[in-house]
Amino acid sequence: MDDLFHKRVRAAAIAGWWTLLVAIIIHLLALSGLLCILHHHPAWVTGMWGNIGWDTIQNVGIWMIAIYRVIVWVLVLIVVWLSLWARRLKRIQ
Repeated sequence: MDDLFHKRVRAAAIAGWWTLLVAIIIHLLALSGLLCILHHHPAWVTGMWGNIGWDTIQNVGIWMIAIYRVIVWVLVLIVVWLSLWARRLKRIQ
């Protein structure tokens, strides 16, 4: 039973690392897209957002990226904890 539990915790840690990799790739793509949009100021963005100013669009974009970074950091903590827990379970056996 303990061996099965160790395998499940280790599998969860491995899945967490893959999820973290995908989350970081999404973060880099979103940040690159935001920086490109903020640099070029395309007209379709203001039309899509209801003709608001670029200061507001920049503020909302930066807040969205910051919140996403906090979520990714929580994911990092969970994945590191799972990895350390799996290693400790392996040593106990």
